[in-house]
Amino acid sequence: MKILSIDIETFSDIDLGKCGVYRYADSLNFHILLFGYSIDGAPVEVIDLASGDQLPEFIIDAILNGEVIKTAFNAQFERVCLMKYLSCLLNKTIYLNPSSWCCSEVQAAMLGLPHSLDSVGKVLKLEDQKMSEGKVLIRYFCMPCKATAANGGRVRNMPSDAPEKWKLFKKYNIRDVEVELAIREKLKGYPMPDKEQEFYVLDQKINDRGLLVDMKLVEEAISCDRQFTVAATERAYELTGLENPNSVAQLKGWLRERGVEVESLSKKAVIDLVEETEGEVEEALKLRLLMAKTSVKKYEAIERAVCCDGRVHGLFQFYGANRTGRWSGRLVQFQNLPQNHLKDLNLARDLIKKGKFEDVELLFGNTPSVLSELIRTNFIPKEKHRFIVADFSAIEARVISWLAGENWRLEVFSSHGKIYEAAASMMFHVPIESITKGSPLRQKGKISELACGYGGGVGALKAMGALDMGVQEYELQGLIDNWRAANPHIVRLWWEVDKAAIEAVKQRTRTSTHGIIFTYKSGMLFVTLPSGRNLVYVKPKLRINKFGREGLTYEGIGTTKKWERIETYGPKIVENIIQAIARDLLAEAMLRLNKTGFIIVAHVHDEVICEVPDGKSSVEEICNIMSEPVQWSKGLPLKADGYECSFYQKD
Repeated sequence: MKILSIDIETFSDIDLGKCGVYRYADSLNFHILLFGYSIDGAPVEVIDLASGDQLPEFIIDAILNGEVIKTAFNAQFERVCLMKYLSCLLNKTIYLNPSSWCCSEVQAAMLGLPHSLDSVGKVLKLEDQKMSEGKVLIRYFCMPCKATAANGGRVRNMPSDAPEKWKLFKKYNIRDVEVELAIREKLKGYPMPDKEQEFYVLDQKINDRGLLVDMKLVEEAISCDRQFTVAATERAYELTGLENPNSVAQLKGWLRERGVEVESLSKKAVIDLVEETEGEVEEALKLRLLMAKTSVKKYEAIERAVCCDGRVHGLFQFYGANRTGRWSGRLVQFQNLPQNHLKDLNLARDLIKKGKFEDVELLFGNTPSVLSELIRTNFIPKEKHRFIVADFSAIEARVISWLAGENWRLEVFSSHGKIYEAAASMMFHVPIESITKGSPLRQKGKISELACGYGGGVGALKAMGALDMGVQEYELQGLIDNWRAANPHIVRLWWEVDKAAIEAVKQRTRTSTHGIIFTYKSGMLFVTLPSGRNLVYVKPKLRINKFGREGLTYEGIGTTKKWERIETYGPKIVENIIQAIARDLLAEAMLRLNKTGFIIVAHVHDEVICEVPDGKSSVEEICNIMSEPVQWSKGLPLKADGYECSFYQKD
């Protein structure tokens, strides 16, 4: 046996979507119902565990054997569930090393395909598709049911409760293995590169390891939020007299009666209105902002997902963003945690944990904002350890400067690194020494750097908060023009990439620019990065775009979350390329840290969090490892900064 293809059907009383596979399988009421498998592509067999069948010894041996490759679509699910199942069956802790597992979902994602078995099958137009009856059958057999007089008061449906449905469910299990086999057959010409498999294995080990949670803080924060929300809501009822002060229509009417006409009650609109109003109107608007604060949802997500070991697992989806290959967040959305700006996080944490909520309001004000800023601090290192957090400095700005050959920027990054000041100096032709941290010119340099690197215009500057930073609207186009004039090589990169991509598709050929190779092959556009990894645009076509010129389109998951045709152009392709290169640099750095013996527990775009024993290693050592040059990125000045902390936070 060389390859064991697997699909399992399972039962648990834990919500898989809300809690993740680790918590799902951690339940005492977790069971594997069906085990579908194929050995080396042979016809699929199914083992009916729910009806009393047992896993054969040769299957158990194959699962445990590191020489036998196990494959599945979303292999993490099968691997984690089988770890729990075999640990119970064999009465000892079983760890299934991900090094002998291959995930066909990841392989599909690397080719720009969707992340679901059903969708991949449809895009590839497989002869046998995933069975549509599956959702109903999963609800029936894999989830608890409501006890009723009609079903005899049972809370779970067994095979004997619906034999015909069970027979169909077994066919569904077999079909899933067949679809996974068909996907691998279709994609066999595009195997997952060894380096990406190495990254995937590391990713799985990080997810297996998880992050320890301060559950006392989580529980008290949820309690605090409930008390605060009740008090704020009661005050809103008292102040407005409305039947439902959370109702947009009712609050608009109440405001209208007081001479305030509003089109929107969005967060930004309400914040702006607060500045213009006073008295009871101002208070009502502030109450709306407080009641709309969603920080508690993160705490509740942590509470749902935490396992019996006190850790949250499975926070990261490998290749979750298949335009770039970056990781995406799961469950708690670690990539999207609020920043912390409180001067004394320790005090705020201690007060919440001790239930001294009135003191929090007294000392810090705006309790929901305090809870929001404390979300990161729920994650703590294990005993006698601390976190060392390190991140690449201005990684995307460095990568685009390197790729475009914008030498003045590379000189900045190789020396003092003050890119905002240097950008302002180049844009406004003033000495860099005259631009201080609080200078209006530095603000203009900063906002231009953040908004203009990927072809952004006036809208991008506004979205980045240029007007809130004090820039006047009439100045916006001038900032764009000045930034582009100061960065001609980056502007040239946008349009040479645009030209190379269009030519590759139009001529069905291979083109290159700036060390990036564009190849049209088998109905796909492959964009080969300096690392050798490909970004893939599915079924590219040329159409007249929104700018009135010939542009590239391709198929992918769009803003509607559906598979559709998407427009792109040079600056957007450059953005994908730059973020993809930054991802590769982070992955390489994580691999180096892992091989050096550091325990990585989390990572975010350009940042790595290591759980390090007290008294061992240092910020400097980790930053030095992250800053080591990569063979394929010669001349790229990498720099990492870091800090230590006793709970996760932004420095």
